[in-house]
Amino acid sequence: MTPRPRFVRVDGVPLHVLVEGPRAAAPGGSGGPGGPGGPPVVLSAGLAMAWFDWDPVAAELVARGRTVIRFDRPGHGLSAPAAEPPGAAAEAHRIAALLDALAVPGPVTVVGHSLAGFHAEAFARLHPGRTAALLLLDSSVEESPRTLLPAALRTGAARALGRAVSAVGLPAALGPAAREAAVRAGRAGRAADPAARDLVRRCYRTGRVWRGALLENARYPDMAAEVLALAARYPLSAPVTVLAAHDGGSARAARRWLDRQAALSERLGARFEVAAPAGHLVMLDRPHQVARAVLEAD
Repeated sequence: MTPRPRFVRVDGVPLHVLVEGPRAAAPGGSGGPGGPGGPPVVLSAGLAMAWFDWDPVAAELVARGRTVIRFDRPGHGLSAPAAEPPGAAAEAHRIAALLDALAVPGPVTVVGHSLAGFHAEAFARLHPGRTAALLLLDSSVEESPRTLLPAALRTGAARALGRAVSAVGLPAALGPAAREAAVRAGRAGRAADPAARDLVRRCYRTGRVWRGALLENARYPDMAAEVLALAARYPLSAPVTVLAAHDGGSARAARRWLDRQAALSERLGARFEVAAPAGHLVMLDRPHQVARAVLEAD
């Protein structure tokens, strides 16, 4: 039986969640072991992405006996808007609270793509007993994050812009097209968006998703600085993998990105792997490699 997405209230915010695999068959979708293939896997996508962007990776993991937990952060996918501005530690605790709500007691392999890499690393540092392994998938990385404007000012501006964009109807008019352009830009060879059109329209024609993306983007430097501060206080105890994307070209920017990802891996004492050819949306370009990295991570 195909598991049905549902909503779980975490810290007062209804989160859209999909649980697949052995645990999904348990009463209420919770309870029981992680499955014969290893610990459950939590997948968190990058800025403005949704649960369905993990479809190819999740299918392969479930076929290998893993329980897979996908959720949309507040303001993303089908989840309700955020009550508070996002933060790295706050998102880490949100993952922990979601696991509590799903009655997942044991450790999980947490996978963070792009901006969600900050959240996944924060989870591994703040909840070591609940972390079987950490996989950073073409993760955001900032060696010296800084900003010229106060966080409150950036947050207020993002909210005002989000309201203005919604008021003039831009999400309804341009949302799906903007999603298509962003996905093509993030894939090797500018490949098309494989997501179902009805799901894209359901998510990206809403001002909620635009507002959620603007708010997260506005707090990006704060989350980056927060992760560096956490690293100084809370060591990583779980095995870490850094999987970086490379489109196969020789452009200086691409080489610089790989160098930064390799440096991140060295700082974290992680295993380093390159996915090529792949754009930033590695889960769409190289789903088999991503799934294999998850299976080998713990």
